[in-house]
Amino acid sequence: MDHYELQVVGELKEWKRRLTRRSGMMKRISKKTQIRANQFIPEKVHQLMTESIKTMVKAAVTGSIITTKQHLYHGLSLAEADELAQKKIGSYQKAGIVEGAGTGAGGILLGLADFPLLLSIEMKLLFEIAAIYGFDTQKYDERLYILHIFQLAFASDEVRRETFAIIEDWEARKPLLMDMDWRKFQQEYRDYIDLAKLFQLVPGIGAFVGAYANNSILKILGETAMNAYRLRLLSNLNRLP
Repeated sequence: MDHYELQVVGELKEWKRRLTRRSGMMKRISKKTQIRANQFIPEKVHQLMTESIKTMVKAAVTGSIITTKQHLYHGLSLAEADELAQKKIGSYQKAGIVEGAGTGAGGILLGLADFPLLLSIEMKLLFEIAAIYGFDTQKYDERLYILHIFQLAFASDEVRRETFAIIEDWEARKPLLMDMDWRKFQQEYRDYIDLAKLFQLVPGIGAFVGAYANNSILKILGETAMNAYRLRLLSNLNRLP
């Protein structure tokens, strides 16, 4: 194991520690409030939202499969992949800022359009990062891995720990996974987005909130994806202690 890989192992240990620790009190209170509020939503509405998000995600995935150029990134070292992934994250953050500011400044109708637009940017970023680290997103299990990364980035404490356990032991777990739990997927993401973008539709501050929220969301998602693929690469190479 070279010096850079040793450094990455240390960073991955710290990342795991952050992921598996308990969230702060305010975040836990907010989540409990959202859970209570969700209990008052009729089951048919939950089913409709689940199907809607499932459809949007699958559309974004299909678009990302078509536009991601796998062959551009073959043969990169871990250090080179990390450097390129960081640049990609920065680029997508800039795109997210523009999209969030534009829809945030456009009132309620454009604000409603923000959700599918942001989702397409997020999925495209995940596919790009997967390709950078040498994983073939044409394969179903790789697309399923991407969805687990997405869930890991935005999940509450319990779901985050469950999802991290799957990602950490992916090669053993993936034969047992047929599909996502879409109900859980949409609920965790929607709760996170609702809180992060709470004031985006407020006139006067919507553009600022949209830009700031999208920048933060894409930063978190990008870093989660980077570390998930670094963990997997080093695990596959038996470089983890």
